[in-house]
Amino acid sequence: MLNHKSNLLVTLCLVLHVVSLSALGEMSFSCPKEKGEIRVELAVDGKKLLTSAPEGLWSIATDWKDNWPCGWQYASPSEIRQAGPWTILEGELKLAAGTWRLRDAYRREGNLIRCTRRFTWLGDKTLPQCTLAVRFQVPALTKRILLPGIIYYGNPSGEKSGRVPVFHGEPGDEAIFEEHRYPMPFAFAEWDDDKGLWGAAIHTLPSLAPYGSVRDQWWSLGVTAGDGVTDLTLLSGPCASNGKRGVIKARRFGFAPYPNTYLNVPPEAVIEKTFYLEVFPVQAEGAGFCTPVQSSLQLFSPFSTQGFPSFSEIIEAKYRFALTRWYESDGVAGFRKYPDRDALVMGWTGQAASLGYAMQVLSPELSDPQWSVKVQKSLDFLSQSVFNKQGFCIWYKIDKKQWSGPNFLSQGQAMTNFAWAIRTARKTGLDSRKWDRFLRKACEFHSQRILRDDWRPTSTNEAVFIAPLCEAARLFDKDSFRQAAIKAGRVYCKRHLSMREPYWGGTCDARCEDKEGAYAAFQGFLSLYLLTEDKTFLQAAEHALYVTISYTVIWDIDMPPGRLCDNDFRTTGWTVVSPQNQHIDAYGVFFAPDVYQFGEITGRKDLMKLALVLYRSCGQLMDPFGSHGEQPQHTNYAQRGRINDVYALRGGYQENWTVFWLTAHYLNAAARLKELGVDVSK
Repeated sequence: MLNHKSNLLVTLCLVLHVVSLSALGEMSFSCPKEKGEIRVELAVDGKKLLTSAPEGLWSIATDWKDNWPCGWQYASPSEIRQAGPWTILEGELKLAAGTWRLRDAYRREGNLIRCTRRFTWLGDKTLPQCTLAVRFQVPALTKRILLPGIIYYGNPSGEKSGRVPVFHGEPGDEAIFEEHRYPMPFAFAEWDDDKGLWGAAIHTLPSLAPYGSVRDQWWSLGVTAGDGVTDLTLLSGPCASNGKRGVIKARRFGFAPYPNTYLNVPPEAVIEKTFYLEVFPVQAEGAGFCTPVQSSLQLFSPFSTQGFPSFSEIIEAKYRFALTRWYESDGVAGFRKYPDRDALVMGWTGQAASLGYAMQVLSPELSDPQWSVKVQKSLDFLSQSVFNKQGFCIWYKIDKKQWSGPNFLSQGQAMTNFAWAIRTARKTGLDSRKWDRFLRKACEFHSQRILRDDWRPTSTNEAVFIAPLCEAARLFDKDSFRQAAIKAGRVYCKRHLSMREPYWGGTCDARCEDKEGAYAAFQGFLSLYLLTEDKTFLQAAEHALYVTISYTVIWDIDMPPGRLCDNDFRTTGWTVVSPQNQHIDAYGVFFAPDVYQFGEITGRKDLMKLALVLYRSCGQLMDPFGSHGEQPQHTNYAQRGRINDVYALRGGYQENWTVFWLTAHYLNAAARLKELGVDVSK
């Protein structure tokens, strides 16, 4: 095992490899005058990377047609002055109905340029059907954009399903979404030219748009493709995606109309919007997004656990609920996936094998004298799973006494559960002989398959085999397991680090870019680093980590009346599922231990703190029985049910899908964090 402390300086350098802002140049901010117009520019070593739109710094639409703003009017600053650290730009836009007084105030804050833009309407009457905009351009057309939780470098894999937002970077393409849809509220673009690789991002402080024509109307954020340029843009409500305007991703299988999102601005109204800009050199294709992810973490600082449920409260409630799923009869024993159907299911949403590890580690916290009996019986039974040409079966239907349903994702997760349980049993003294035989057989099956010349994994889902193969290589001193894990890791490095094929396919109910695919790779790369001490895998782990946490909500989204508001729900620490399934869930508890361990290895205390937030925040919404629902609706989206009014979806909560992962992952993660040194007794 690697000595983490002695390698701290080396690994810190590796972390800086991806997210450094200063290695290749210094960012500058300026307001030059060109052709009589004052513009805003951000540059690196004199190279312009982000500029205000050529039509003018300020853009305001004065009409509405075909579900989109029109009648655009533009203005440029007439005055520039300094006020301490602030650069102030002021101007006016004269309309027939009155005058807009306009002001931007810029200030450097670390590696970001902050701006607060003020619009003041001085007309005598309400200005109807208007739209306010913020636009900054990068000097290239590019499809390499990242909108956290929504679009990952165009979403090339998910596009085939027709169920996800996409972006091709062709003139006229638009990808603009409600700010509350973003787990990290920024829009990022990466491009290259003959001078190198570059990145730019706009971050926002999300907010409602005052005087919106529909209820709960927020500002919208995204990118548009123009004539040789890509705009990073904010609008006061309108949304667009996949060639359609006035639409949002409101349901699992596609989009829904989202019309009439303009403003009706009364006289003397003052509207402000705060945003942040950054530009930087990118050291490797597909790595640029890491910089705004890190900037977003610094900007929102989502590291406090104050007010969240404690570890002890979560563990007690989740174990109490787990016991309601315990089944034992006629030699069958285990935790059921559903409350009303007799099925034991390993992996993915069933996690029947998960507690065989967790209960051994958490036994002092569980106050259950029968914990060892349950562990022994459940893993002994699951070890009887039947193998076929695809591996071992993960479903056992109790009423039919039948094994079925192998899939790679669930097998890999179950193998990890067994590997951890076996490692722990060598300390607790439980009899793991049946588990050993089962895991060894499973690892032999999948390592042989992976080591074949014709192994071509469809998606990132088979990265779930890397962690158990690494663990089994140590447990059984088997080099073929080690070689299979290394081969898989190298294949996924080659496929994903450039982001030409973003991590995808990590669930069984969607075929698109997703956090589960990113996490499978992150867990695998980290396991390989711990096994081999090969720094390449630590770099790869960092890349996959940044994709994984880009799905994590790092700010508390204000909720309209509804179930979430009723419970004073805080969204920080919850995770957007995927570009297809746009609700949030508690999956962060699953990968929290790996985030913590990566932070420990690299000396990143911010990541260690974030990991604890991931766990404890997801303890919210537990009912008195210790149960959770899977689908809080933080945005205008519903996974199930009727969608009669897209303006009424946000703030809802579906809790009728109480599959066992929502219990098992909490206990499993608590056990792992405990082994990493976290005090889970409080």
